[in-house]
Amino acid sequence: MTIFLFVLVVIFAGAFAFLNGFRDASAAVALAVRTRALTPTVAVLLAGFFNFIGAGLSAALALAISQSWVQLPAGENGLTILVGGLVSAVIWGIYTWWRGIPSSSTHALVGGLAGAGIASVAVGGNAVGGVDTSLLFQVVLPLLLSPLIAFAGAYLLVWPATWAARYTPPNVVNSRSRRAQSIAVGAVALAHGLQDGQRTSAVLLLALLASGLSDGSEMPVWVALFTAILLTAGTLAGGWRISYTIGYRMIRMDPLRGSVAQLFSSVILLVGAVGLHWPISTTHTVTSAVLGAGTNQGFPATNRKVVIRVLMFWVITPVATAAAAFVLALSLSPLAQL
Repeated sequence: MTIFLFVLVVIFAGAFAFLNGFRDASAAVALAVRTRALTPTVAVLLAGFFNFIGAGLSAALALAISQSWVQLPAGENGLTILVGGLVSAVIWGIYTWWRGIPSSSTHALVGGLAGAGIASVAVGGNAVGGVDTSLLFQVVLPLLLSPLIAFAGAYLLVWPATWAARYTPPNVVNSRSRRAQSIAVGAVALAHGLQDGQRTSAVLLLALLASGLSDGSEMPVWVALFTAILLTAGTLAGGWRISYTIGYRMIRMDPLRGSVAQLFSSVILLVGAVGLHWPISTTHTVTSAVLGAGTNQGFPATNRKVVIRVLMFWVITPVATAAAAFVLALSLSPLAQL
């Protein structure tokens, strides 16, 4: 039964990685396509390439999550928690993609694992192995604060950017900004691979630990390749429903503000992944930076109805996935007793 549950974790972790790339491709390419900096095909190929590089470039964040922050119970109980969390995150990801909502895969996974962990405790006192006391500062606060930092930073950076370009002809500004966006697509995609790729790798490391197949001291090569390939495959498939929401429905965007939003959000994501080892939502960070840069030109440029709808889904995401994972983990609990 342990091997069966481990295989289920691998299957749904692969589905989560593919869906993550499929949905979050929009974060990297939406603005570049919207401002005609890149064609859709070139943008997606560029994003896919850098996603693959990012996902396989570093294992530090995944190791930090699996070694320091969360310890699952060994055996079937731990694997049941992972299956419940992954399935709920995948279902929610498909639903929000269908609705065209740029919601966070990270928030969905965290909520799902929390709900499944509560179910494990409720079933038979199988307490989750433990959560590090620094989890609040290392995981929860970065996830909550990064959108605010992205919004405020992009909003403020538009002023010096527009001031520097005040005497430059608009066509020259647009041309330079589109070139900067071409670079930003690669930067955001690289950061997405470093950030979101590590979520799947961390789940697989936790599954190996719970199964007794690894001590979790290092990243197996197959885990890194598995994550990178499926994340890249999802990116190449592209999730244009969400791209349309970010690029066209939320806010009016010109090339200068688009380049500011993407470059600033890529800095936040890269610093979080490489410098601080903090898990940060790519979708929330990029979307917030887009709103910040676009709002600087005046609130009438913002489609408030769409923005409020997106924000509501952001709040609902961890609650919905926690509830779904709770039910799923309860239904799977008999397997853990076999």
